[in-house]
Amino acid sequence: MGKKTNENKRMSSIARRINMSFWLKELGNVILIDIVIAFLIVSAFAVWGRKQLPQGVGGMRYYVEKNEDGGAYEYIIEGSDEKKYRYDVKILWDIIELPGIILLGMETIVLFAALFRTADVRRRLKPLNDLAVTAEKLSKEPMDHNKIDDLEKAISHLSADDDEQVIHTGDKDLQSIEIALNNLLRNMKENEKRQMRFVSDASHELRTPIAVIQGYVNMLDRWGKEDEQVLEESIEALKNESQHMKELVEQLLFLVRGDSGRQHLNMEKTDLNRMVSEVWEESMMIDESHRYEFRGTENEACVLGDVAMIKQSVRIFVQNAAKYSEPGTAIILGVKEEPGYVSYMIEDEGTGMNPGDLAHIFDRFYRSDEARNNETGGSGLGLSIAKWIVDAHGGTIQVISRADIGSRFVVRFPKIA
Repeated sequence: MGKKTNENKRMSSIARRINMSFWLKELGNVILIDIVIAFLIVSAFAVWGRKQLPQGVGGMRYYVEKNEDGGAYEYIIEGSDEKKYRYDVKILWDIIELPGIILLGMETIVLFAALFRTADVRRRLKPLNDLAVTAEKLSKEPMDHNKIDDLEKAISHLSADDDEQVIHTGDKDLQSIEIALNNLLRNMKENEKRQMRFVSDASHELRTPIAVIQGYVNMLDRWGKEDEQVLEESIEALKNESQHMKELVEQLLFLVRGDSGRQHLNMEKTDLNRMVSEVWEESMMIDESHRYEFRGTENEACVLGDVAMIKQSVRIFVQNAAKYSEPGTAIILGVKEEPGYVSYMIEDEGTGMNPGDLAHIFDRFYRSDEARNNETGGSGLGLSIAKWIVDAHGGTIQVISRADIGSRFVVRFPKIA
């Protein structure tokens, strides 16, 4: 009982201090408002007195003094005609007396009522105080060892091979801990699955070029030493496969650095319009089998980002368009300004994609069946890298594609001044 009384006294003391702090702030606000009102009234009276001067006479000096009889105060304006124009200050008082009394009365009532809001503050503080008291009580209460044993048993019975198994003791006091542990386990299992799938796909992609290299090395060992045609064919194939392996390893390292947070971005203001036009010029020089068009903006379209990274994403989308477009078809590069955003667009007249493929095009190592059977199928990492770059810059990617019609990729970045 005594502890509860002390707790009530402590909360009442806190409520009084909070209430007094707010009351002092309200008092300061009332005084400030009164000062502003008084200044405005005096300024208005001064302007009124000036307007009462005869036409052509300007005011030279302004002051207040008692009248010649030593009685009431007068507002004096010394005019440019060297005369004194007097105005009884009582005129001002007659105007503001009643409104002033009403205003001061209302302010007094408000301030007086504010002194007695301690009970209201205490009532509003009660839920927070009860929460603090309960938390303190729980922190001092010893944990039931049986509950700890139940939790340990539930954890020890988990199977690493069962993805659906969760921790469950049936104890309500442990329910929040169970939810936290189950969420942690779920995230760990999902990360493990992604890692295993990534390693498996990487191994599969590396297995093919390694097998090709081994095959040509064996052929060189058997016949290539004497057959010049076999020698040239083998050297060319070894160069191509080694280059493919180099590009694949570089892409894998890029994604690994990105996943681990070690991929550094050199953020700076850059003109997206100029950057995409540079990729357009490069593409025309490198690839003469397609028609490249550029549709830019008249003004700069600036974004904040890593120039090299964003340019790499543009190249990936352009190379992807060229890879799946017939020779002679058009590939359009464009830049557009939108409210709050700047976007670049890559559009082709290629094979397009089915709705089922669109949901997976940014998955690592994913390629449609048509692409896997194509000589230019690639590794399936390009679009994954492009998406990582766009995500790292706070951008978004919109994809519109129709089979046998073409695809359009629109990448939006936040706009800066």
